[in-house]
Amino acid sequence: MLNKFDLKGSIVYLAFVGIFIFFSIILWEDGFLSTRNLSNIILQTTPITIMALGLVFVFSAGEIDISFGSIVAVSALTAAVLMQTFHPFISVIIALFVGTAIGALNGALVAYLRLPSFLVTLATMALFAGVARSMTNLRSIPAIDPLFTGIFGSGKLFGIPSLVIWCVFAVIIAHIIYRHTRFGAHVIATGDNPRATQVAGIDVKKIRLYVLTLSGACAALAGVLYTGRIQAAKYTLGETDLLIVIAAVIVGGTALNGGKGTIIGALVGSLLMGMLSNGLILMEFSVSQQLIVRGLIILLAVIVSLRQPNS
Repeated sequence: MLNKFDLKGSIVYLAFVGIFIFFSIILWEDGFLSTRNLSNIILQTTPITIMALGLVFVFSAGEIDISFGSIVAVSALTAAVLMQTFHPFISVIIALFVGTAIGALNGALVAYLRLPSFLVTLATMALFAGVARSMTNLRSIPAIDPLFTGIFGSGKLFGIPSLVIWCVFAVIIAHIIYRHTRFGAHVIATGDNPRATQVAGIDVKKIRLYVLTLSGACAALAGVLYTGRIQAAKYTLGETDLLIVIAAVIVGGTALNGGKGTIIGALVGSLLMGMLSNGLILMEFSVSQQLIVRGLIILLAVIVSLRQPNS
């Protein structure tokens, strides 16, 4: 028999099935169930999923990161600009390094200067949003190298889109690290009770540094995948992803106050948000109406998340 805790842990899956059935019935004649539309939902949500994976670690450690949207833009532009001169692999490696370094900067400020992660990432979000705008004077930069777009965008391997392969690979690795390694256990312990974790001999400062660095790396990879998919980079990439990614993580079952998270839940939450956006567009909802629906979902998810410890 399911208790309340089990029911709350299953909400994202029940919601996913319920919304899928609802749209399947309502939008039957609008092509919601077409292979092309369902494939587009998966492809469009892959960067969201990648960012959500990093945020699961951050939230689980009791921290927050709202700078990942700016990291996406900077990393994407870095890859696209360098690709005009250098080999795509070199450009991608440097872009990933840049995003990871920004995450490490966030982590260092939080861990060693004891600054609140919300304020630190709020500041770096604004800082690197400005950097992204100044890198190319608001111009979009094409990224049409066939090798790059094949691996990071429109390519396929054995008939499977490369973006799907990246998503599955990232989810598997993140799940293993989160659930089956000492680091994952330390992340959860840090978010649950940082003082007791410190007393137990775990370096809480390093955990905070590492999770924010990881979030930066995930955002950088998302930026590269965005660039590969649309074959261009622009300063607006990642700009509107903040609410969607946070919603995916919270709806997926990761606690806002730390100590609990789920990688698979973040994946399902990301797909749910992508499916919701797709369905609302097919139903001809306006942008403002879509924002209202997303806001209500986030509010409900926060209420459930904050009530879980008392269940």
